[in-house]
Amino acid sequence: MPETVVAAHPRSDDVPSSIAFREAELTDPWVALEPGADPVERVRILRRAHETFTEAGTVPRPVRAVVADSWRRSARAGVGPDGTASVELTDGDLGAYRAEHPLARVMPLFRELMGTFAADGEHLLAVCDAHGSLLWVEGHPATRRKAGRMNFVPGARWAESAVGTNAPGTAVAVDRPVQVFAAEHFIRRVQPWTCAAAPVHDPRTGRVLGAVDITGGDGLAHPHSLGFVQAVARAAESHLALLAPEPPETATWELAALGRDEAHLTSGGRRIRLSRRHSEILVLLARHPEGLTGDELLCALYEDESVTPVTLRAELARLRGILGPGLLASRPYRLTVPVESDVAVVERRLAAGTVTAAVTAYAGPLLPASQAPAVVRLRHRLADGLRAALVARRDPDLLANWAHAPWGEEDLEVWRALAAARPTAAVRARLAALESELTAAAGWTRPRPAPR
Repeated sequence: MPETVVAAHPRSDDVPSSIAFREAELTDPWVALEPGADPVERVRILRRAHETFTEAGTVPRPVRAVVADSWRRSARAGVGPDGTASVELTDGDLGAYRAEHPLARVMPLFRELMGTFAADGEHLLAVCDAHGSLLWVEGHPATRRKAGRMNFVPGARWAESAVGTNAPGTAVAVDRPVQVFAAEHFIRRVQPWTCAAAPVHDPRTGRVLGAVDITGGDGLAHPHSLGFVQAVARAAESHLALLAPEPPETATWELAALGRDEAHLTSGGRRIRLSRRHSEILVLLARHPEGLTGDELLCALYEDESVTPVTLRAELARLRGILGPGLLASRPYRLTVPVESDVAVVERRLAAGTVTAAVTAYAGPLLPASQAPAVVRLRHRLADGLRAALVARRDPDLLANWAHAPWGEEDLEVWRALAAARPTAAVRARLAALESELTAAAGWTRPRPAPR
């Protein structure tokens, strides 16, 4: 599909005077339908705009900017308007993933605040993770059965990159509360629905944990539904902040080192940003709870054999001062408290064969700027393991997410697998460009045919 643009001036038949959209009166561009607008007429206009976009690649007014941007992202990700969501987590995998997810701790709150509203209004309460995978879908039984026909069910992947514009997927994509009305949905089979969702953040780190969503009929296009889910999300964040941390003597520290050059170490309300060298040391010590000798740590960290043990001891002394007393022991060097690293989470899920859960936990390459020999080996081993699992799984949505991530933009193996699983024009064009670049870099030229 060609690059899309918003039309500078609407055609006269795009905005009939009878519905008077009154864009100047809109105070919140994230609300789908302003008070007084005719929902039936708006649906007709949006369906025509959707057809224009899917056929010509342009977004006519009055499509909201948030929706237009989402349609463009959906098209670039290779989502088709006649696609459907895929169910990727089932049975034991789903149960295990939900049990360890941070939002499991606030599900009772979600049910208390939204359960009755969803059941009485024939709506659905849905909660997704930070990658758009639905973890819980609850509410009116008849509505659940109807939603099940489009795979709006627990374990299904509703990321924007997988099924296009939808409230939970778009909310985590843009990190904003958002409402999606009827034909604003990118996939046609979802267009009879309206939904509103708001992201939920970790109160300690600020990272997106997922989103809470209310899904149902056109009545949810009212501004109050967006304010409602936003208030519920804020209540959940406050509840997470109030949950008592574990006592320091039994607390588990969490080490986040994927997708960043400087790792973060958190426990309870304490959060430490580590230098690059200290990040490398913590990654290695977390991986070896039994400890490492000075010589082992020296070889793991430094390519230059001329680096002396004195240099390493100085780094460890500085790290000990940052962590506080009693957390870093010596002879051998080891951590005295449990440390759960995001690297270990990905490795466990990969070993268990839960590829979707492993990819969900993978925030990017391990300490990408590090040149420490042991870290480089671990970085490559983790990425290679995930890549092999993705290629073997042949799931087009998982492959597309990897290919469109910064670390996958030039991953030829994944692009070839994606082209086989989802051979859209955009994917084939990108694969051809990568293969051309590889050929040029290798200095390869096609040999001339032998004369006859």
